[in-house]
Amino acid sequence: MRPDYDPRDDPPWAMQLVARVEKTDPPGSGAVCAATAHAVVRLLTDPRAAERDGEWRAAVAEWEARRIRKVTRRARGVRWPDVQELPGVTVRVGGAEVRAFVPGPVDDVPPQIAKLQVAGLDLPAEETPPAPPARPYAALALNPAVTMTTGKAAAQCGHAAQILLRDLGRRKRAAWIDGGLAVHIEPDADWDRCVKDATVLVRDGGFTEVPPGTLTAVARLVT
Repeated sequence: MRPDYDPRDDPPWAMQLVARVEKTDPPGSGAVCAATAHAVVRLLTDPRAAERDGEWRAAVAEWEARRIRKVTRRARGVRWPDVQELPGVTVRVGGAEVRAFVPGPVDDVPPQIAKLQVAGLDLPAEETPPAPPARPYAALALNPAVTMTTGKAAAQCGHAAQILLRDLGRRKRAAWIDGGLAVHIEPDADWDRCVKDATVLVRDGGFTEVPPGTLTAVARLVT
């Protein structure tokens, strides 16, 4: 048994995330991270998840009662439209397309998703990082001292955006939602400054790629 075992994780639940990565003209790593974070908070604020009688509300509540887990996969060709039929939200940011799905047990993933590859989602960074969007937006930064694949980094950005959404006060959260839930990844920002200014610090559970407790990402709302 893992020393950090938590009975709430039995069975473990996760939010599945699928990025569209075609062989020709694949998106950049930063765009996938931003799209993933945006897709996560879009799903969480969707009326089907947020309203009391929403059809996704129970599943989201069950998932959030456990440790936050997200699994990032990639799809191309016909497999991308295949997964659009499953309950979730698709967003496009900076040329990247990501779909976030309603969370569920990790041992009961729909076959359209289960057949998609988890390992190997690693893309180069954009040559020209995007400019920040109009305020308010979530500013996210990844720890430059930690090596992560694009899939892992995207999941960490999703965690950061989710925690930020849940931790914000009512007025700031409403302003971010009303503004479109914009997300900006700060690729070249000073990490020490980002940590100092952050309101959310993401420390990884250590299930993949990095040791438990590793500080992977930070976030704050820029207003």
